Amino acid sequence: MSRVVLGLNAYHADASAALFVDGDLRYAIEEERLNRRKHCGGFPGQAVQACMQRAGLQSADIDHIAVSRDSRALLARKALYIGERALRALTDSSAERARFLAALSQRIDNRTRLHRLTHDLEQSLGTLSSQTLLHPVEHHRAHLASAFFCSDFAEAAALSVDGFGDFSSTMWAVGQDRQLQIQNGIHFPHSLGVLYTAVTQWLGFRKYGDEGKIMGLSAYGQPTLLPRLRALVNLRPDGTFALNLSYFRHHREGVDMSFGADTPHVGILYSPALCDLLGSPRPAGPGIEEEPYYCDVAASLQALLNEAMVHICRHLQRRTKQKNLCLAGGVALNCVANAAILEQTDFQDLFIQPAAGDNGTAIGAALWVEHQVLHQPRRFVMRHAYTGPVFDDAACQRALDEWLATQPTDLRIERLSDEARCIRAAAAIAQGAVVGWFAGAMEFGPRALGHRSILCDPRRADMKDRLNRRIKHREPFRPFAPAILAERVHEWFERGTLSPAMLLVDRVRPEKRAMVPAITHRDGTGRLQTVSAETCPLFHRLLHAFEQTTGVPLVLNTSFNEHEPIVCTPMDALRCFAKTHMDVLVLGPFFIERTVG
Repeated sequence: MSRVVLGLNAYHADASAALFVDGDLRYAIEEERLNRRKHCGGFPGQAVQACMQRAGLQSADIDHIAVSRDSRALLARKALYIGERALRALTDSSAERARFLAALSQRIDNRTRLHRLTHDLEQSLGTLSSQTLLHPVEHHRAHLASAFFCSDFAEAAALSVDGFGDFSSTMWAVGQDRQLQIQNGIHFPHSLGVLYTAVTQWLGFRKYGDEGKIMGLSAYGQPTLLPRLRALVNLRPDGTFALNLSYFRHHREGVDMSFGADTPHVGILYSPALCDLLGSPRPAGPGIEEEPYYCDVAASLQALLNEAMVHICRHLQRRTKQKNLCLAGGVALNCVANAAILEQTDFQDLFIQPAAGDNGTAIGAALWVEHQVLHQPRRFVMRHAYTGPVFDDAACQRALDEWLATQPTDLRIERLSDEARCIRAAAAIAQGAVVGWFAGAMEFGPRALGHRSILCDPRRADMKDRLNRRIKHREPFRPFAPAILAERVHEWFERGTLSPAMLLVDRVRPEKRAMVPAITHRDGTGRLQTVSAETCPLFHRLLHAFEQTTGVPLVLNTSFNEHEPIVCTPMDALRCFAKTHMDVLVLGPFFIERTVG
């Protein structure tokens, strides 16, 4: 009989599910793609159902359930922290007592939710087998497993860095074959993720997930404030770090956090001391790219993160003597820091989990059970992120018929072969059209990688503004990414490292920058995706057709959405096309273009 392991990231942001059968990944998907609520937490009921339906399995077929959190982790540390806060609450103000009671209630609720896991699963799937085993997997162990066990390295160092999970922020290990040997970690209240989020909030970006915006903003400033920001964290000689806690409030006051079914929320993390250091916090609002001081703070924050990550990784390499590094955790989504690790340490090769954030822990928890608990041999390598639903031509036709019944008829619709679609789409992009591209299995993780993408001509200096004005409505300082033929990357980028999941920046070669202004960031870099014929054949064919037309082997690639999760279904794509000013939609076999306006 087959061995079925269901991995879950539940009751936390970016809830997700992943299904392995006999060690092979069958399906992985985030709940947000199905319920259309960005970064949603709670229980990933729809994602679980999608996994099981895709595999043709029933609830009774599940042998093991792995969830990427373990309330038993670091119990002594947690008890000490709660005790210290309880003592302070007895002597401090009524406001402090209220905050303590709220934090304690939240922690109790988190433990209660985990105990409801079986109930919530059975609500989604039906009765589980009495033989099904539930495995809580500590958060960072799940991150580490999602990196090392998904790589093709026989051995490697592995590092997980994020805000917090199970009372830790950082953990490192050595992976060898089917085992991860945990070496050390950094625990609450010290966290590079918290540091980066706190300054992000001070800069006026307070929504969950806004940290990535600061990575883009940093190119507009100079790291002149780096010496001042170094006061926030002490990089220790042994490769660890400690926050200067006077600049933060999470350790003393607790933080208002919610990770329910709606978009998550994290309260303010910085203390008044950060305002004494940097000045009054910037109010939320547009125009920050025109304010040099705040741009310099962003550049200095990014430089500090680079410095800290390189510091950790240099010591990790020296201790482990490994040549390869596997990265996961939310901080591993910072493409600038990842590039600094590659350029400034002795690691020779780098694997970054495509879903490096908490969504990827569903994969990691399942693989931890597969290899660390069940001692099964490794079979799976995550060579791409196309793990979600795929819709055949008939499904696209049904959605199109349903949509056309209620839509205006100012469209020209043709059914074309793969080759003809790629040629037509390449020509449209070259003529300045904004093209929605819906093909193949949906990506897992935060990046659109040529299956749920919006594509544009990188040669047009005005394309970034046009795209923002017509569809994306993003801050003008945020760059758009290039997707390039993998075999051409050395000709266009200085380092030329393969980056299939868009998780590294590289410098566009100086002589090429004027040719592709729409994807060249203020500092001359691009957050690139390298596209191979093996893993993404249709998108590769499109890029080849664009090169044949223009001489340029890359296009501007951004996610197919507008202030919502990336589209999942054909109907999602059609609705997004209808409410925006895209010129063309390639939906499976259909080439759809507007004939007016």
